[in-house]
Amino acid sequence: MERQRRQYGNFIDDLRVYVRGGTGGMGHPRLGGEGGRGGDVWFVAQERMTLKGIKEKYPHKRFVAGTGANSSVRALKGEKGKDREVHVPPGISLVTDDGKQIGELNAAGERFLAARGGLGGSLATNFLPCKGQKRIIHLDLKLIADVGLVGFPNAGKSSLLSKISHAKPEIASYPFTTVQPELGKIMYADYKQISVADLPGLIEGAHVNRGMGHKFLKHIERTKQLLLVVDISGFQLSLKTQFRTAFETILLLTKELELYKEELVTKPALLAVNKMDLPCAKDNLNELMSQLQNPQDFLHLLEEEMIPANTLEFKEVIPVSTYTGEGIEELKACIRKSIDEEAERENEEYRKKKLLLLQTSQEEKMNGR
Repeated sequence: MERQRRQYGNFIDDLRVYVRGGTGGMGHPRLGGEGGRGGDVWFVAQERMTLKGIKEKYPHKRFVAGTGANSSVRALKGEKGKDREVHVPPGISLVTDDGKQIGELNAAGERFLAARGGLGGSLATNFLPCKGQKRIIHLDLKLIADVGLVGFPNAGKSSLLSKISHAKPEIASYPFTTVQPELGKIMYADYKQISVADLPGLIEGAHVNRGMGHKFLKHIERTKQLLLVVDISGFQLSLKTQFRTAFETILLLTKELELYKEELVTKPALLAVNKMDLPCAKDNLNELMSQLQNPQDFLHLLEEEMIPANTLEFKEVIPVSTYTGEGIEELKACIRKSIDEEAERENEEYRKKKLLLLQTSQEEKMNGR
Protein backbone atom coordinates (compact mmCIF):
# COMPACT_ATOMS: atom_id res chain seq x y z
CA MET A 1 0.00 0.00 0.00
CA GLU A 2 1.49 3.31 -1.06
CA ARG A 3 1.60 5.86 1.73
CA GLN A 4 1.46 9.59 1.06
CA ARG A 5 3.43 11.99 3.21
CA ARG A 6 0.90 14.41 4.60
CA GLN A 7 1.87 18.04 4.42
CA TYR A 8 -0.48 21.00 4.69
CA GLY A 9 0.57 24.53 5.24
CA ASN A 10 4.07 24.15 6.67
CA PHE A 11 2.94 21.33 8.92
CA ILE A 12 4.26 17.80 8.41
CA ASP A 13 2.74 14.92 10.34
CA ASP A 14 4.32 11.94 8.58
CA LEU A 15 8.03 11.50 7.88
CA ARG A 16 9.72 8.47 6.31
CA VAL A 17 13.23 7.83 7.63
CA TYR A 18 15.96 5.24 7.14
CA VAL A 19 17.70 3.83 10.23
CA ARG A 20 20.63 1.42 10.46
CA GLY A 21 22.47 0.01 13.44
CA GLY A 22 26.26 0.19 13.33
CA THR A 23 28.35 -2.67 11.93
CA GLY A 24 30.26 -4.73 14.50
CA GLY A 25 34.05 -4.47 14.85
CA MET A 26 36.51 -7.02 13.43
CA GLY A 27 37.55 -9.90 15.65
CA HIS A 28 41.20 -10.93 16.18
CA PRO A 29 41.59 -14.56 14.98
CA ARG A 30 45.16 -15.04 16.25
CA LEU A 31 44.40 -13.88 19.80
CA GLY A 32 40.73 -14.91 19.90
CA GLY A 33 39.72 -11.26 20.38
CA GLU A 34 36.13 -10.13 19.94
CA GLY A 35 35.11 -7.00 18.00
CA GLY A 36 32.79 -4.45 19.61
CA ARG A 37 29.09 -4.52 18.85
CA GLY A 38 27.75 -1.82 16.53
CA GLY A 39 25.88 1.12 18.04
CA ASP A 40 22.06 1.22 18.21
CA VAL A 41 19.65 3.81 16.78
CA TRP A 42 17.12 5.17 19.29
CA PHE A 43 14.13 7.45 18.88
CA VAL A 44 13.70 9.70 21.93
CA ALA A 45 10.63 11.88 22.50
CA GLN A 46 11.49 15.49 23.30
CA GLU A 47 9.31 18.57 23.78
CA ARG A 48 9.39 21.34 21.16
CA MET A 49 10.58 18.97 18.43
CA THR A 50 8.75 18.90 15.09
CA LEU A 51 8.92 16.56 12.11
CA LYS A 52 9.47 19.64 9.95
CA GLY A 53 12.52 20.48 12.10
CA ILE A 54 13.91 16.96 11.66
CA LYS A 55 13.42 17.14 7.89
CA GLU A 56 15.16 20.51 7.66
CA LYS A 57 18.08 19.46 9.88
CA TYR A 58 18.52 16.04 8.26
CA PRO A 59 17.31 16.39 4.64
CA HIS A 60 18.59 12.90 3.74
CA LYS A 61 16.53 11.44 6.63
CA ARG A 62 19.16 8.74 7.24
CA PHE A 63 20.29 7.83 10.75
CA VAL A 64 23.19 5.41 11.14
CA ALA A 65 24.86 4.40 14.41
CA GLY A 66 28.63 4.05 14.93
CA THR A 67 30.74 1.02 14.01
CA GLY A 68 32.07 -1.20 16.80
CA ALA A 69 35.81 -1.01 17.53
CA ASN A 70 38.05 -3.74 16.13
CA SER A 71 39.71 -6.19 18.49
CA SER A 72 43.42 -5.42 18.92
CA VAL A 73 46.43 -6.47 20.95
CA ARG A 74 45.81 -3.52 23.29
CA ALA A 75 42.07 -4.18 23.64
CA LEU A 76 41.03 -7.75 22.87
CA LYS A 77 37.38 -6.84 23.47
CA GLY A 78 36.51 -3.99 21.11
CA GLU A 79 34.35 -1.13 22.40
CA LYS A 80 30.73 -0.82 21.34
CA GLY A 81 29.99 1.66 18.53
CA LYS A 82 28.39 5.00 19.37
CA ASP A 83 24.59 4.97 19.66
CA ARG A 84 22.60 7.40 17.51
CA GLU A 85 19.74 9.23 19.25
CA VAL A 86 17.07 10.85 17.09
CA HIS A 87 14.87 13.35 18.93
CA VAL A 88 11.21 13.28 17.85
CA PRO A 89 8.08 15.09 19.08
CA PRO A 90 5.82 13.34 21.63
CA GLY A 91 2.73 11.77 20.04
CA ILE A 92 4.66 9.72 17.49
CA SER A 93 3.57 6.29 16.23
CA LEU A 94 6.36 4.27 14.63
CA VAL A 95 5.09 2.42 11.58
CA THR A 96 6.91 0.12 9.14
CA ASP A 97 6.62 0.48 5.37
CA ASP A 98 3.98 -2.27 5.27
CA GLY A 99 1.77 -0.38 7.76
CA LYS A 100 2.58 -2.33 10.94
CA GLN A 101 2.85 -0.21 14.11
CA ILE A 102 5.96 -1.19 16.07
CA GLY A 103 5.93 1.41 18.83
CA GLU A 104 4.68 4.71 20.26
CA LEU A 105 6.32 7.64 22.02
CA ASN A 106 3.70 9.66 23.86
CA ALA A 107 5.64 11.52 26.57
CA ALA A 108 8.95 13.41 26.66
CA GLY A 109 11.81 11.11 27.66
CA GLU A 110 10.28 7.91 26.28
CA ARG A 111 12.69 5.88 24.10
CA PHE A 112 12.33 3.29 21.36
CA LEU A 113 15.08 1.04 19.97
CA ALA A 114 14.72 1.51 16.21
CA ALA A 115 17.72 -0.47 14.91
CA ARG A 116 20.15 -2.77 16.75
CA GLY A 117 23.86 -2.74 16.08
CA GLY A 118 25.52 -5.82 14.54
CA LEU A 119 27.57 -8.27 16.59
CA GLY A 120 31.34 -7.91 16.62
CA GLY A 121 33.52 -10.55 15.00
CA SER A 122 34.15 -13.57 17.24
CA LEU A 123 34.88 -17.28 17.08
CA ALA A 124 31.16 -17.90 16.36
CA THR A 125 31.29 -15.66 13.26
CA ASN A 126 34.76 -16.68 12.10
CA PHE A 127 35.89 -13.33 13.55
CA LEU A 128 33.95 -11.42 10.87
CA PRO A 129 31.60 -8.65 12.04
CA CYS A 130 27.84 -8.60 11.42
CA LYS A 131 26.00 -5.71 9.85
CA GLY A 132 23.51 -3.72 11.91
CA GLN A 133 19.75 -3.96 11.57
CA LYS A 134 18.33 -1.64 8.91
CA ARG A 135 14.74 -0.58 8.30
CA ILE A 136 12.54 2.19 6.95
CA ILE A 137 10.21 3.70 9.54
CA HIS A 138 7.36 6.19 9.23
CA LEU A 139 7.17 8.72 12.05
CA ASP A 140 3.41 9.29 12.23
CA LEU A 141 2.42 12.22 14.43
CA LYS A 142 -0.94 12.50 16.17
CA LEU A 143 -1.35 15.62 18.25
CA ILE A 144 -1.99 15.06 21.93
CA ALA A 145 -4.48 17.55 23.39
CA ASP A 146 -7.13 17.58 26.08
CA VAL A 147 -9.79 19.01 23.76
CA GLY A 148 -10.18 18.84 19.98
CA LEU A 149 -12.20 21.52 18.15
CA VAL A 150 -14.34 19.95 15.43
CA GLY A 151 -16.44 21.86 12.91
CA PHE A 152 -17.03 22.75 9.29
CA PRO A 153 -14.97 25.57 7.72
CA ASN A 154 -15.95 29.07 8.81
CA ALA A 155 -17.74 27.91 11.99
CA GLY A 156 -15.43 30.21 13.95
CA LYS A 157 -13.12 27.60 15.50
CA SER A 158 -9.97 29.70 15.08
CA SER A 159 -11.66 32.77 16.57
CA LEU A 160 -12.90 30.64 19.46
CA LEU A 161 -9.42 29.22 20.10
CA SER A 162 -7.94 32.73 20.19
CA LYS A 163 -10.66 33.85 22.66
CA ILE A 164 -10.30 30.96 25.12
CA SER A 165 -6.53 30.47 24.90
CA HIS A 166 -3.22 32.17 24.20
CA ALA A 167 -3.00 30.82 20.65
CA LYS A 168 -2.89 33.25 17.73
CA PRO A 169 -4.28 31.29 14.77
CA GLU A 170 -4.87 32.87 11.36
CA ILE A 171 -8.45 34.15 11.23
CA ALA A 172 -10.52 35.32 8.25
CA SER A 173 -14.12 35.14 7.03
CA TYR A 174 -13.51 32.59 4.28
CA PRO A 175 -13.45 28.78 4.53
CA PHE A 176 -10.22 26.83 5.11
CA THR A 177 -8.30 29.59 6.87
CA THR A 178 -6.86 26.90 9.13
CA VAL A 179 -4.70 24.64 6.98
CA GLN A 180 -2.66 23.13 9.79
CA PRO A 181 -3.51 22.03 13.32
CA GLU A 182 -3.14 24.79 15.90
CA LEU A 183 -2.53 24.18 19.60
CA GLY A 184 -3.58 26.57 22.34
CA LYS A 185 -3.74 26.42 26.13
CA ILE A 186 -6.55 27.66 28.36
CA MET A 187 -5.04 29.13 31.54
CA TYR A 188 -7.13 29.11 34.72
CA ALA A 189 -6.77 31.22 37.87
CA ASP A 190 -5.49 28.21 39.86
CA TYR A 191 -2.73 27.67 37.24
CA LYS A 192 -4.48 24.65 35.71
CA GLN A 193 -3.81 24.44 31.96
CA ILE A 194 -5.97 22.65 29.39
CA SER A 195 -4.64 22.15 25.86
CA VAL A 196 -6.98 22.69 22.90
CA ALA A 197 -6.30 21.65 19.30
CA ASP A 198 -7.98 23.52 16.45
CA LEU A 199 -8.10 21.23 13.44
CA PRO A 200 -8.72 22.35 9.84
CA GLY A 201 -12.45 22.46 9.01
CA LEU A 202 -14.06 19.19 8.00
CA ILE A 203 -16.12 18.92 4.84
CA GLU A 204 -18.72 16.34 3.89
CA GLY A 205 -16.85 13.22 2.78
CA ALA A 206 -13.76 13.94 4.91
CA HIS A 207 -13.69 10.30 6.03
CA VAL A 208 -12.88 9.21 2.46
CA ASN A 209 -10.08 11.78 2.26
CA ARG A 210 -11.97 14.57 0.50
CA GLY A 211 -10.57 17.99 1.26
CA MET A 212 -7.86 17.31 3.82
CA GLY A 213 -9.71 14.22 5.11
CA HIS A 214 -7.56 11.91 7.19
CA LYS A 215 -4.83 14.53 7.45
CA PHE A 216 -6.55 15.97 10.48
CA LEU A 217 -9.28 13.49 11.43
CA LYS A 218 -6.49 11.32 12.83
CA HIS A 219 -5.44 14.12 15.20
CA ILE A 220 -8.81 13.83 16.96
CA GLU A 221 -7.90 10.28 18.01
CA ARG A 222 -5.62 11.41 20.84
CA THR A 223 -7.77 14.22 22.18
CA LYS A 224 -9.54 13.35 25.42
CA GLN A 225 -12.72 15.24 24.57
CA LEU A 226 -14.46 16.85 21.61
CA LEU A 227 -15.73 20.41 21.34
CA LEU A 228 -18.00 20.72 18.32
CA VAL A 229 -18.33 24.27 17.01
CA VAL A 230 -21.30 25.11 14.78
CA ASP A 231 -22.58 28.32 13.19
CA ILE A 232 -26.11 28.97 14.52
CA SER A 233 -27.12 30.37 11.11
CA GLY A 234 -26.09 27.16 9.31
CA PHE A 235 -23.34 26.43 6.79
CA GLN A 236 -22.82 26.40 3.04
CA LEU A 237 -19.33 25.68 1.70
CA SER A 238 -19.99 27.20 -1.74
CA LEU A 239 -22.84 28.15 -4.09
CA LYS A 240 -22.61 24.66 -5.60
CA THR A 241 -23.12 22.86 -2.28
CA GLN A 242 -26.29 22.44 -0.25
CA PHE A 243 -27.09 24.73 2.68
CA ARG A 244 -27.06 22.90 6.03
CA THR A 245 -28.81 24.04 9.21
CA ALA A 246 -26.97 23.94 12.55
CA PHE A 247 -28.74 20.65 13.41
CA GLU A 248 -27.80 19.08 10.06
CA THR A 249 -24.23 20.29 10.54
CA ILE A 250 -24.01 18.48 13.90
CA LEU A 251 -25.34 15.25 12.34
CA LEU A 252 -22.92 15.50 9.42
CA LEU A 253 -19.96 16.11 11.72
CA THR A 254 -21.01 13.12 13.82
CA LYS A 255 -21.34 11.00 10.67
CA GLU A 256 -17.85 11.99 9.47
CA LEU A 257 -16.30 11.11 12.85
CA GLU A 258 -18.20 7.83 12.97
CA LEU A 259 -17.21 6.78 9.45
CA TYR A 260 -13.55 7.53 10.14
CA LYS A 261 -13.45 5.66 13.46
CA GLU A 262 -16.52 4.64 15.47
CA GLU A 263 -14.81 5.15 18.85
CA LEU A 264 -14.51 8.90 18.21
CA VAL A 265 -18.23 9.45 18.85
CA THR A 266 -17.94 7.78 22.27
CA LYS A 267 -15.61 10.54 23.52
CA PRO A 268 -17.11 13.08 25.96
CA ALA A 269 -18.37 16.02 23.90
CA LEU A 270 -19.41 19.65 24.38
CA LEU A 271 -21.19 21.83 21.83
CA ALA A 272 -20.38 25.50 21.26
CA VAL A 273 -23.09 27.24 19.22
CA ASN A 274 -21.28 30.21 17.71
CA LYS A 275 -22.31 33.56 16.13
CA MET A 276 -25.07 34.27 18.65
CA ASP A 277 -24.70 37.98 17.80
CA LEU A 278 -26.39 37.42 14.40
CA PRO A 279 -30.07 38.33 13.77
CA CYS A 280 -32.54 35.46 14.43
CA ALA A 281 -29.84 33.62 16.45
CA LYS A 282 -32.07 33.20 19.51
CA ASP A 283 -34.95 31.74 17.47
CA ASN A 284 -32.53 29.41 15.69
CA LEU A 285 -31.07 28.34 19.04
CA ASN A 286 -34.53 27.50 20.45
CA GLU A 287 -35.22 25.38 17.37
CA LEU A 288 -31.82 23.67 17.64
CA MET A 289 -32.30 22.86 21.34
CA SER A 290 -35.65 21.17 20.66
CA GLN A 291 -34.04 19.19 17.81
CA LEU A 292 -31.16 18.09 20.07
CA GLN A 293 -33.53 17.05 22.86
CA ASN A 294 -35.49 14.76 20.52
CA PRO A 295 -33.23 14.12 17.50
CA GLN A 296 -35.19 11.02 16.40
CA ASP A 297 -38.25 13.22 15.69
CA PHE A 298 -36.34 15.17 13.04
CA LEU A 299 -34.20 12.50 11.36
CA HIS A 300 -36.92 11.65 8.79
CA LEU A 301 -36.36 15.09 7.22
CA LEU A 302 -32.79 14.19 6.23
CA GLU A 303 -31.23 12.04 3.51
CA GLU A 304 -30.43 8.56 4.82
CA GLU A 305 -26.67 8.85 4.16
CA MET A 306 -26.52 11.91 6.44
CA ILE A 307 -27.85 10.09 9.48
CA PRO A 308 -25.22 8.71 11.91
CA ALA A 309 -25.75 5.34 13.61
CA ASN A 310 -25.50 7.10 16.98
CA THR A 311 -26.12 10.76 17.74
CA LEU A 312 -23.59 12.55 19.94
CA GLU A 313 -24.76 13.24 23.47
CA PHE A 314 -23.42 16.62 24.56
CA LYS A 315 -22.54 17.14 28.21
CA GLU A 316 -23.26 20.86 27.75
CA VAL A 317 -24.53 23.13 24.97
CA ILE A 318 -23.03 26.62 25.27
CA PRO A 319 -24.22 29.54 23.09
CA VAL A 320 -21.26 31.84 22.33
CA SER A 321 -20.25 34.79 20.20
CA THR A 322 -16.57 35.22 19.45
CA TYR A 323 -17.49 38.69 18.12
CA THR A 324 -19.03 40.04 21.36
CA GLY A 325 -17.39 37.63 23.83
CA GLU A 326 -20.78 36.26 24.97
CA GLY A 327 -20.54 32.84 26.62
CA ILE A 328 -16.72 32.58 26.42
CA GLU A 329 -16.15 32.45 30.19
CA GLU A 330 -19.01 29.97 30.59
CA LEU A 331 -17.47 27.80 27.87
CA LYS A 332 -14.08 27.83 29.60
CA ALA A 333 -15.78 26.82 32.88
CA CYS A 334 -17.66 23.98 31.13
CA ILE A 335 -14.46 22.69 29.52
CA ARG A 336 -12.73 22.71 32.92
CA LYS A 337 -15.67 20.96 34.61
CA SER A 338 -15.85 18.29 31.91
CA ILE A 339 -12.09 17.59 31.98
CA ASP A 340 -12.09 17.43 35.81
CA GLU A 341 -15.08 15.05 35.84
CA GLU A 342 -13.40 12.77 33.32
CA ALA A 343 -10.13 12.79 35.30
CA GLU A 344 -12.04 11.90 38.47
CA ARG A 345 -13.82 9.06 36.65
CA GLU A 346 -10.48 7.70 35.38
CA ASN A 347 -8.98 7.97 38.89
CA GLU A 348 -11.95 6.10 40.33
CA GLU A 349 -11.54 3.33 37.74
CA TYR A 350 -7.82 3.14 38.52
CA ARG A 351 -8.52 2.92 42.27
CA LYS A 352 -11.05 0.13 41.70
CA LYS A 353 -8.58 -1.82 39.55
CA LYS A 354 -5.82 -1.47 42.17
CA LEU A 355 -8.19 -2.57 44.92
CA LEU A 356 -9.28 -5.58 42.87
CA LEU A 357 -5.64 -6.56 42.20
CA LEU A 358 -4.84 -6.21 45.91
CA GLN A 359 -7.82 -8.36 46.91
CA THR A 360 -6.93 -11.00 44.29
CA SER A 361 -3.28 -11.22 45.43
CA GLN A 362 -4.36 -11.50 49.09
CA GLU A 363 -6.80 -14.30 48.23
CA GLU A 364 -4.07 -16.12 46.29
CA LYS A 365 -1.71 -15.82 49.27
CA MET A 366 -4.35 -17.19 51.64
CA ASN A 367 -5.19 -20.06 49.27
CA GLY A 368 -1.49 -20.84 48.91
CA ARG A 369 -1.03 -21.39 52.64
